[in-house]
Amino acid sequence: MTDTNRDLALRWFREVWNERRNETIDELFAAHSVGHMEGGDGTIADFKSARAGLLEAFPDFSVEVEDTVAERDHVVVRWVATGTHPGRGLGIEATGRPVTFRGMTWLKFQDGKAVEGWDSWNLGGLLTTLRSEQSSSASSTSG
Repeated sequence: MTDTNRDLALRWFREVWNERRNETIDELFAAHSVGHMEGGDGTIADFKSARAGLLEAFPDFSVEVEDTVAERDHVVVRWVATGTHPGRGLGIEATGRPVTFRGMTWLKFQDGKAVEGWDSWNLGGLLTTLRSEQSSSASSTSG
């Protein structure tokens, strides 16, 4: 079962993030699943909203899986994400800045579907970086 769950986790990153397949979200996550995200706990609808905001901010967003650890019904994925910020998503004016950030996702599977997920990555740091880029751009154009 460990390899099957690892394959499902890898499929999640490939299809949901890199291929933008919305239907995979409902296919791989149980209806009652809970996601523990940077902003708190949420449902699939909350995840879809957060994902839409991130993809609006970074239309070229992509994730590379660097490593996985799987044991019984759990899979941990260490990943690196890249993108360029040409959009207004995340409540910040476009900076045009390329970004790279790392994170980890821990997934719990049951009967071939994820029932719980934890994401750990520095959203606050990303927002601070984009805001500081925005400030320095405004300063250099005003002088």
